[in-house]
Amino acid sequence: MSENIDNWFNTARFGMFVHWGHSSQLGCELSWPLAGGVFSLPFCNNIKVDEYHQSAKTFNPQKYNPQEWARLAKRLGMQYAILTAKHHDGFAMFDTQASDFSIRNSPYQKDIVKEFIEAMRSEGIRIGLYFSLIDWHHPDYPAFTEADKPYNLLKHRQPTTEQWHKFTDFMFAQVRELLTNYGKIDIIWFDGSWERTPQQWRAAELNDMIRALQPDILINDRLPGFGDFTTPEQFIPPQPLDTMWETCMTINESWGYNSVDTNFKSSRQIIHTLSEVAGRGGNLLLNVAPMGDGQIQPEFLERLAAVETWMQAHAESIIGTKPGLEPWQFYGSSTRRENLIYLHLLWKPYETISVRGVPIKKIKSVYNLKDKTPLEYTTRCAIMESFNPNPMGELTIIVPESVIDSYATVIVIHITED
Repeated sequence: MSENIDNWFNTARFGMFVHWGHSSQLGCELSWPLAGGVFSLPFCNNIKVDEYHQSAKTFNPQKYNPQEWARLAKRLGMQYAILTAKHHDGFAMFDTQASDFSIRNSPYQKDIVKEFIEAMRSEGIRIGLYFSLIDWHHPDYPAFTEADKPYNLLKHRQPTTEQWHKFTDFMFAQVRELLTNYGKIDIIWFDGSWERTPQQWRAAELNDMIRALQPDILINDRLPGFGDFTTPEQFIPPQPLDTMWETCMTINESWGYNSVDTNFKSSRQIIHTLSEVAGRGGNLLLNVAPMGDGQIQPEFLERLAAVETWMQAHAESIIGTKPGLEPWQFYGSSTRRENLIYLHLLWKPYETISVRGVPIKKIKSVYNLKDKTPLEYTTRCAIMESFNPNPMGELTIIVPESVIDSYATVIVIHITED
């Protein structure tokens, strides 16, 4: 992994995750309904295995417009987008020669992955592909059946040695297709490693093949024993991590389009999450799950519209930044870009806010980011420290009601350069 790769991901801050598949027609979660559901997905129902897989034969998303998705991602300030090329259910959303269970044999026929990549690339969005190591459809995996229910995270049927050789050869072939047929891929995002050992997955060999095909690619930490960044899921780590990281989150409680899941996060929650993640030096990979026809559901678009409006005025405090102050210096999230410190007020302040441990004689200005309104402030430090040419002290900023943003106010401290 080169320094340049590290740099783009380490300050990307915002990405789009797209969980989509043939089951979206049914208005249910991806993959997990055929396994009877799982504890972590409260709105996931149980669907018979054959009934679930049958929906692949009718998948024809005529309203799929990846260019609209790409423009939305661009307006939101997202730097990269990751699509489920293949989820646990084994259905390939790309034109694979290794299997008949793919979009090529659906009524839609066109290559969804190719269309997605071309659209995102046209807007300057970096490309990521999700690939599940699990395949609950492939006979040599072996395929998941009704007799395997209820799903047990710790116990799975084992294939024969011959079956496993055949399956892993098939898996390698599909990964090779994804990394050969679509030009430069920035991220491969694995999932599903818990069902087998690293040796069974041939993880080291797979890693070597990926690096050979795409030397500049990033691999997440779900290829066991490897990975360039860590992926906490559905939560924000309490402390900044020592490595590059990204948290993936849903807008409701489901990864795939789920018509019964109306437990939506508010726009404010999304903005606050983005601010906190950026303040800890991570990226927010926000999931957008299209409906079966290819459209993004209105409830998501409504929330993302408010996020977009906020980002139009505040993106510079998120994208391309580094973590700002320590928690003892400022009671909230903060980021930094060179000599600018961005304070994210994730609550409505009283008349003033305080910042401690800053070079008070080097403060050039303080202003509201949204409209550049200058803000009054005072400074103080220990009496004897005031004779120091560069004392570290306390900054008190007056925050009038007129500058408070309804979602999150961002105040900028401009420090003069040394």
